Amino acid sequence: MSPPGGLMELLGVAAVVVDAEGRIVLWSPQAEELLGWTTEEALGRYAAQLLVADEHLHLVLNLFRRVMESGEGWEGVFRVRHKDGSTRLLEWRNMRLQDDLGGYYALGLATDRATLHRVERDLALSVRLVDQSPIGLAVLDTDLRYVSVNPALERLGRLPAGELLGRGIHETLHFGDADRLEAAMRSVLATGEPLVDRHVLGPLPPEAGERAWSLSLYRLDDPGGRVIGVAVSVVDVTDRHRAATEAERARHRLALVADASMRIGTTLDLEQTARELADVAVPDLADVAAVDVLDRILADPGAGPDRDRDEGDGDVLIRALAVTAAYPTVAVEAADRPGELARYGAGRLVTRCVRTAQPVRIDVLGPGDLRDIARDDRAAELLARAGVHSYLAVPLIARGEVLGALDLKRTRNQEPFSEDDVLLATEFASRAAVCIDNARWYRQQRETALLLQRSMLPEMPRHLVGLEAASRYQPARAGSEIGGDWFDVVPMDRERTALVVGDVMGSGINAATAMGRLRTATQTLTRLGLDPAVVLRHLDEITAGLDPYIATCIYAVYDPHRAQVCIANAGHLPPVLVRRGGTPRLLDLPPGAPLGVGAVGGTGLRSITVGIDPGDVLVLYTDGLVETRDQDIDTRLGTLTGLLHTADATLGETCDRLLRALRRPDTPDDVALLIARATG
Repeated sequence: MSPPGGLMELLGVAAVVVDAEGRIVLWSPQAEELLGWTTEEALGRYAAQLLVADEHLHLVLNLFRRVMESGEGWEGVFRVRHKDGSTRLLEWRNMRLQDDLGGYYALGLATDRATLHRVERDLALSVRLVDQSPIGLAVLDTDLRYVSVNPALERLGRLPAGELLGRGIHETLHFGDADRLEAAMRSVLATGEPLVDRHVLGPLPPEAGERAWSLSLYRLDDPGGRVIGVAVSVVDVTDRHRAATEAERARHRLALVADASMRIGTTLDLEQTARELADVAVPDLADVAAVDVLDRILADPGAGPDRDRDEGDGDVLIRALAVTAAYPTVAVEAADRPGELARYGAGRLVTRCVRTAQPVRIDVLGPGDLRDIARDDRAAELLARAGVHSYLAVPLIARGEVLGALDLKRTRNQEPFSEDDVLLATEFASRAAVCIDNARWYRQQRETALLLQRSMLPEMPRHLVGLEAASRYQPARAGSEIGGDWFDVVPMDRERTALVVGDVMGSGINAATAMGRLRTATQTLTRLGLDPAVVLRHLDEITAGLDPYIATCIYAVYDPHRAQVCIANAGHLPPVLVRRGGTPRLLDLPPGAPLGVGAVGGTGLRSITVGIDPGDVLVLYTDGLVETRDQDIDTRLGTLTGLLHTADATLGETCDRLLRALRRPDTPDDVALLIARATG
């Protein structure tokens, strides 16, 4: 049995039964509360005498007689007397009753008129608000079955109230998680805590497409505090959700562009820049990304848009630079390996992209589209196995020239590429293209300078009297410019040999050119047979004309007949002398100013003579061998001399061992190393 309703309690309906004579035979507690008379005081009394004022007594008796004789009910309003002497305006419903013996009674139901009118007014207002509200509203009972639905919810759900009433949410909910929503409703019923503005995505009804809804849940209690159900409000917030989603996408795109600006172009290395572009695109934009460039732009950065290197009708030569995937996938096997050169036919999508300088997008790939992406049937099969379903290629354009393309594929990301994705990929590609263009121009300049520098380095003379020598030159690591380091071994008259190591401060092709001029001058001066200090003074004057360059230099002349070497130093690191069977030591030479610093006549340049016996070794080197950012120069020189304690089979092996032990991967300077051993 259900508990009593709260509305009756709120109205406080009083019940009074009188017999055919008009005496009170039944008196409810509500009647006592409403009129003040206790049951004992009311029972047996004539109702008219107890409750009705004298001036209304005749009217009430006539009404009573009519109800008892005709059996017709009567309803209306009239005043009755309260026990305290005041009168109350009550709303009455009167009717005749008959018992099993044929006797008649009169039942009167009464409630305070003001209370009744307030309830009626509140109820009417509530009904109007619910019916006319643009918000979908529903009331579910404690079993979570619909008991009331307003017209707005009927319109939202496109279901009439008749198909909702009496049914549960599992039978009618077409969006969201019905189990989770039911759990939320039961929590609201149990705790009384409302759930406000919970967003749910889904179609309502199913064929309406994706929409966003704001749901709020409130527990309903009657005036007596009894839980009677839960109220649900539903608001269509699709437009707001779409605007917020678009704003979030825009913020995400800006964040990705900002991240790309930080991550792309950190070096002037071409392959590294391509890998950075691919890494930025994965996984936010694509599941698999590849960066390809036209081979002709690597062969000749100044070739411009000339396509003479591309053979065939519409074919292009493409060199892969980078491939990145968000997870291990066979789609990577379908791509060209970085460094490989491949001929792309005119029908391939990448070819179309670089030919037209326009993005190529296929939202949903069809059965034949993979063949236009892959290099052959096997690669197409691998792409199909990987689940590639959407494709995008955007051109890499810098300074008006197409350099290549960024190739993007989606596998696990089920969304097809959109126009927004094209814009984002184009932004990535445009930023990366400038960096790639800078890197390829830098590579060309660096390779030219290295070629120039190597062409200026000497070939070791085939025959040296009383001396054997080995040398090595290593350019700066990738990402750094070439330097101006050099060495030379020059045969002289009287069977002497000049040993030279120098370093033009600075980098780039201009430094290499300055180095070449100094080396040529050194060779010319060497043939004059001058004292080492005199040679350096002349080089100082020459270097002063190479502004803004300065240089350091060690110049030594070995005389096998006198078993000695005459050395002068112009601001260079000291050579190492390793006596046969002795301890390596740095030669203490007179300090001299670097070449070209403006010291008149090479102030401080002096020669010293050191005895050299058969088996003694002299090691000349540039600062790129020993200088680092994390250790002081004395520590590094100590490491160098320590390494020379160990003898190798050949001087060339000693050169290689020193470079392996002392050369750092991130060293931004080149190295020249010259080792000579007296043979007697």
